[in-house]
Amino acid sequence: MQQAADFSLTETDEGAIARLTGDWTAVLMGEANVRLQAAVAGQSEVTLDLRSIGRCDTAGAYGVLKAAAGAGGSPRLVARPEVNRLLELVQHALKAGRTPEVRRQPVIDLFDRIGRGVVNLGSEAFDTMAFIGHLLVAVGRAWLYIVYALCRAVPGLARLWPARSRPAPIRWAACFALAERAGLDAIPIVVTTTFFIGAVVGLMGAQMLTTFGAQVFVVQLIGVAVLREFDVLITALLLAGRSASSFAAEIGTMKMNQEIDAMQVLGVDPFDALVFPRFFALLITIPLLTFAAAIAGLAGGFLVAWAQLGLGPVFFFQQLLDNVGPVNFWVGMSKAPVLAVIIAGIGCRQGMDVGGDVESLGRHVTSAVVHAIFATILVDAIFAVIYMKLNI
Repeated sequence: MQQAADFSLTETDEGAIARLTGDWTAVLMGEANVRLQAAVAGQSEVTLDLRSIGRCDTAGAYGVLKAAAGAGGSPRLVARPEVNRLLELVQHALKAGRTPEVRRQPVIDLFDRIGRGVVNLGSEAFDTMAFIGHLLVAVGRAWLYIVYALCRAVPGLARLWPARSRPAPIRWAACFALAERAGLDAIPIVVTTTFFIGAVVGLMGAQMLTTFGAQVFVVQLIGVAVLREFDVLITALLLAGRSASSFAAEIGTMKMNQEIDAMQVLGVDPFDALVFPRFFALLITIPLLTFAAAIAGLAGGFLVAWAQLGLGPVFFFQQLLDNVGPVNFWVGMSKAPVLAVIIAGIGCRQGMDVGGDVESLGRHVTSAVVHAIFATILVDAIFAVIYMKLNI
């Protein structure tokens, strides 16, 4: 039962004794600490008896210590062990010095931030190169296992690679499970998005080209825009937000729960068990999703051209074959494996860098999405410049 803080002062031959009762907390203390300070002020010999108090928090302990400091002489404090520990804690905090005031110097702070940014950039570059090297080692081990399996499958070549020197096997179950999750599960959103992108390109092209009487060229516009750029770019951007964040969150959670440390203790390389399956999954699914996106984008553009301009299916696809051709299709498809490697690498790398707290996990998941989207757009622009210089 809660009871308001109070005290009683008794004069004895050995000096005054103040017996404190009730709960000395911030809520129930009231003005008891002020009255106690006034009652013991100037007392040469005083004893503060805290053994009868109920609860006591830091506010109550501060009030008792402040009253003891105002008394004359050296007052004695008699309390239970747990109250004594609280009094010592508050006393230590009272003796601590003030936090030094930080004076801001704009010019120095500017150069300090620039220097720290340069150092962090160098550290990030070094860590990225180390991650790429470790990933290449994992990919090399996977190729060794494939060669080993082929040698063991051919009777004449089985003796060239004995079974006792078998490389670490590829975790095919994890590879195809992740490919299904990153590929088949992403088909609806990729197809729907590129369908409407193709429809928007066709609608804008129809409105602009009709002004010049060149409606027939809307087929070339749709074909080049969808096959060359939008199919692979939209697919990569969607997977950058979908798969890169998923990879970073999954690996980061395992890192935070020390599951990756446990794998290393058991002799399992996290790059073989976690990074390579995700790398393999995106490497085989992004080209397939890009192909599906190309079909959906052309379908959206075709429906708009048919509805707005009356261009029938035969005319549309004949113009597509004659004037767009397969070159633009292969230009778009050639970007898919590169973007797959970049998205998977960024997602896994951010997941491996997660620390031991939830804040670090959220920060690295956000960084995975932002970096993957930025890298996707940058690489697509580089490809555009290269193909323009090659006149392709």
